[in-house]
Amino acid sequence: MPNDHTETLTCPFGELATNLSDSELRETAYEILVGACLSSGGKTSNNKVSDSERNSEKAGAAAATPQTSLTSRAASKVKKALGLRSRRKKASATKPVPGPDRVSKVSSIEETFRVQMGVSEQTDSIVRRALSKVAADQKIESIVLPLEMLQQLKPADFTSLEEYQASQKRNLKLLEAGLLLHPLLPLDNDNTDAQRLREIINGAPDNIKNNESMQALRSIVTSLACRTREDGSVSGTCHWADGFPLNVKIYQMLLEACFDVNNDASVIEELDDVLELIKKSWPVLGMNQMLHNLCFLWILFNRYAMTDQSEVDLLNASEDVLAKVENDAKALKEDANCAKMLSSILSSILGWAEKRLVDYHSHFHSDNIELMQSLVSMAVPSAKVMAEDRVEGDGIDVGYKRVDEYIKSSMRAAFAQASSQYFSMIVLVVPRYQCATLYYR
Repeated sequence: MPNDHTETLTCPFGELATNLSDSELRETAYEILVGACLSSGGKTSNNKVSDSERNSEKAGAAAATPQTSLTSRAASKVKKALGLRSRRKKASATKPVPGPDRVSKVSSIEETFRVQMGVSEQTDSIVRRALSKVAADQKIESIVLPLEMLQQLKPADFTSLEEYQASQKRNLKLLEAGLLLHPLLPLDNDNTDAQRLREIINGAPDNIKNNESMQALRSIVTSLACRTREDGSVSGTCHWADGFPLNVKIYQMLLEACFDVNNDASVIEELDDVLELIKKSWPVLGMNQMLHNLCFLWILFNRYAMTDQSEVDLLNASEDVLAKVENDAKALKEDANCAKMLSSILSSILGWAEKRLVDYHSHFHSDNIELMQSLVSMAVPSAKVMAEDRVEGDGIDVGYKRVDEYIKSSMRAAFAQASSQYFSMIVLVVPRYQCATLYYR
């Protein structure tokens, strides 16, 4: 059996034209979610705790964990629909939550999300203080979040000057990525606001030390983020994080939070609630259900491929989401960026699956034969969607051709391996000159 476990696949979302790290994208993703929650009235209704539940939780506060929520007591609809399972950590293995004052927060899905995103309580407090000043009376999609963070955050908010400077630098890089390098609406070469923003970014943070320079930056950023569309229409949305691939890179960080931080192959108990929370980012990132399904397909399948491939649930869930993507394929292909991402994801899935299916005699045996059916169910629809743009001259069904090739190719590989083993045995037991005579006879 070949050892093809823990295989890493190439990310299909493309590369950013700036050096934003995963940790910086993760911080940004968290800030977007916090801002979305604050702008929509704070805590969601399904996180409210009754007096009886609160008293019960106070009694067991010492054993409570950040990954425990009231809604997790019910079966997850998403997990049930996709056939996913989660593993809850033992209470004794987790750090106790100090004091009854934190009971309601422990029960919050937002607290679960904070833990999943690896954000400290101190950072969470800084973000909430900054955004509460601007998000309460506005919709999140009408806010250019990095701009507000640049204005609201002060050196005193951080434990060191280096942390403050890193935060300023990250927010400037986000403005550069979202407004200059990967804008939703293409920029004209002679756009003076774009030129002025580049000058400010190149000279920062010296260029934004006072109120006057900050107001100048705000004017430029607002002009770039709220440009009119090609048809002349103006929307109330500020476009700073909905250009490709910046939007899907940030969204990837959000979806990764659906997996247990202590077990890469397992989803968290609160999957339904976290996914609902993540949807609050859609207006900012320009996402919709079709794009969500496409991104979620990749996250699930990549998790299966990069682990030891023992979690069949992830593969089965990928198969279910792929069926939705297949139904949306025609609509996705109408947008150039979506079509590119669709093709890249399906090509990656198809290549990974076919690497095993073209030699299935070597990769599957009695203990894992059921995986072969699941891989075929991933490969064939992927091939069909990718073949829809090409004209098939022979009129033969794409699925039939693929399966036929898997069978023939695997039989050839099995025969070649058997022949090689048989010839090796002859070499061991027959003198060399007799072996050569047999070979040329």
